[in-house]
Amino acid sequence: NLYAEANRRQGVTGENLLRYCELRLDNVVYRAGWGSTRPQARQFVNHGHVEVNGRRVNIPSFRVRQGDVVRLRNKSRELIIDQFNMDTLGRTPPPWLDSADGGQEVTVRELPLREHIDVPVREQLIVELYSK
Repeated sequence: NLYAEANRRQGVTGENLLRYCELRLDNVVYRAGWGSTRPQARQFVNHGHVEVNGRRVNIPSFRVRQGDVVRLRNKSRELIIDQFNMDTLGRTPPPWLDSADGGQEVTVRELPLREHIDVPVREQLIVELYSK
């Protein structure tokens, strides 16, 4: 489904596909530095520790949009694992995310560009596989 939507959109299909993957809520939580790994970030979302625009969201595949504010819920800010991740990882959010509130809130400033996505993948091969 994600490939079909990326293919329908205007622009390069591979870049659209990467952009959609990058805008998943669990990936935004990972990029913000709240989770040390993507599975851990997915678990944070599943357990309801994240709000998008003030509403609790527990669907990891939820796609954030430009201007959305993603933040940790008030009770979740006291989690030891979250504090540990933020203190020890020292991960800075990518240029398309703005960090606020001591790193416990991020805003999607703009859609990610290909040069902002540091995953070593050749998206053209993925497009060729799914286009068959």
